[in-house]
Amino acid sequence: MSPRSSSDQRGAIRELAIRGTIDHMRWILRLLANAAALAIATWILSGITLTAPTTARKVFVLLVVALIFGVLNAIIRPIFALFTAPLILLTLGLFLIVINACMLLLTSWLAGLFDLGWDVDGFWTAVLGAIIISIVSFILNVFLPDPDNKRSD
Repeated sequence: MSPRSSSDQRGAIRELAIRGTIDHMRWILRLLANAAALAIATWILSGITLTAPTTARKVFVLLVVALIFGVLNAIIRPIFALFTAPLILLTLGLFLIVINACMLLLTSWLAGLFDLGWDVDGFWTAVLGAIIISIVSFILNVFLPDPDNKRSD
């Protein structure tokens, strides 16, 4: 095995740096998509309230709530799905809406702990909010395709 030349090493480092930058940008875009989905659900449903006084504060709160929601969906949601897998299969996946509603209620509870001024009023509001967020997120994520899912056209 021959040692790599310094230009090969610099090229590999540059490629990793570019890949890291792209991954960060994609993460930010997904956070913004989540915030937009939460904003639309907040706007449509009277049971989801945002009580920030200024527009800038509302944007900040929605970004923080989107971050909380994203972390919960990445960590807690798979655990819920694992333990409720038989119920998910029995309902042909419809129970995932209930899990998403629970994630929304948990996000609301955590937002209350941090005094963010974003609240979900009840389970059925959370179910409707979860449906709206899922639809809006799906539509927005269509424009953010996964780079690891390469298609051969």
